[in-house]
Amino acid sequence: MRHSRLLTAMAAAALLASAVPSSAAQAEPDTTPYYWSLDAPGATLSALADAGLDIAHTEPDGTAVVIADAATARDLKADGHDLTYLDSVHKPVPPGVQAADTYYGGYHTVTAHTAHLTQVATAYPALATVYDIGDSWRKTQGLGGHDIKAICITKKQAGDCSLAPQSTKPRFSMIAQIHARELSTGEVAWKFIDHLTTGYGSNSRVTALLDTTEIWIVPIANPDGVDIVASGGDRPKLQRKNAHTGGGCTGTSIGVDLNRNSTFKWGGGGASTSPCAETYRGASAGSEPEVRALEAFFRAIHPDQRGTGDTTPAPSGARDVMITLHSYGGYVVIPWGWTASDAPNDAALRALGEDMADSNGYYVGNGPETVGYTSSGVTDDYTYGALGVASYTYEMGADFGTCGGFTPAYSCVNSQIWPGNRDALLTGAEAADSPYI
Repeated sequence: MRHSRLLTAMAAAALLASAVPSSAAQAEPDTTPYYWSLDAPGATLSALADAGLDIAHTEPDGTAVVIADAATARDLKADGHDLTYLDSVHKPVPPGVQAADTYYGGYHTVTAHTAHLTQVATAYPALATVYDIGDSWRKTQGLGGHDIKAICITKKQAGDCSLAPQSTKPRFSMIAQIHARELSTGEVAWKFIDHLTTGYGSNSRVTALLDTTEIWIVPIANPDGVDIVASGGDRPKLQRKNAHTGGGCTGTSIGVDLNRNSTFKWGGGGASTSPCAETYRGASAGSEPEVRALEAFFRAIHPDQRGTGDTTPAPSGARDVMITLHSYGGYVVIPWGWTASDAPNDAALRALGEDMADSNGYYVGNGPETVGYTSSGVTDDYTYGALGVASYTYEMGADFGTCGGFTPAYSCVNSQIWPGNRDALLTGAEAADSPYI
């Protein structure tokens, strides 16, 4: 990021004292990231994002939440930007020994997630099947990396859990941690897998669901990015994108935003052409192996039920539901993301969204109504726009505090985020047979 001024040491100290609470200013080095409120016109925010500023969230009123260390905050204020301190990004980690393959108080590494899927399929062979659906960017380059794994969970009958779009049972699909730093999303996927498999036969709601529906889950959609996040240990790195290097980017600015790289409406608003921006869309639609794997996966399990044209609705009898987990904000986001116009199935999408929100209390709306901006090349626009699947994004968790932001304390997963979303996810899965009715 280009800074137009240099501050004297005295001025910098005075500015830091006014911007950051005194305890934080004294205890934390300048490299520590904080959340700040930034009030600026949309064009200014776009320019700052393209220059490398990490814009974490935008409110519908246009106010942005940005992530910056104290030195960057000083420079922004010196350039005349209206910046207000909000919260620390990292939360205290309780003392104690963490389990193997965990970080930041208990969050699971990619290795742990992969082992977990294998363990579940071994323990519940009548319910679960694991698939390798593709490779991460690093694996395609011979730089390590990972297979991207999906698990299908149902009370298996002949033909169930096949990678074919025509199936006897309707299907519910869910992906998590496509934005690597959104830590709680992978953990909610882990807990949902366990809730379904351990609950079959003892929980009547789970049993009825798995008798009638296939549940497909990709707990880690961006494994290389999660590796980078986890490498920070108790101060996880804020890697959002995948690990695709190039473009002169360094640190956590490397990579392509996988939630701007999908092939449906790629290259429109809310996606940057600057390689180091957090919303960098990539060199072309579907340029990233992770996105190609996810789109092939969705096409393998969901039938194409949509006609041509942006205003053509999916038929009222269309089946299947897809949810992609993100954080944060407390929203159930419906298509469209790429435009402020209503999707053709808007009323039905909102109705099911409200049914799910009865459990998690989230606000229901399309992209501009919730996160406050349009965003092209996103996952839920792809599954709805290309396939007609009723598709949603959950923005889980509070804005700030111990349980807020991208990196809430691990204890918050058990105390708030998972229990707050469990029944909402079940409601979405139960609607897979006829989500538009």
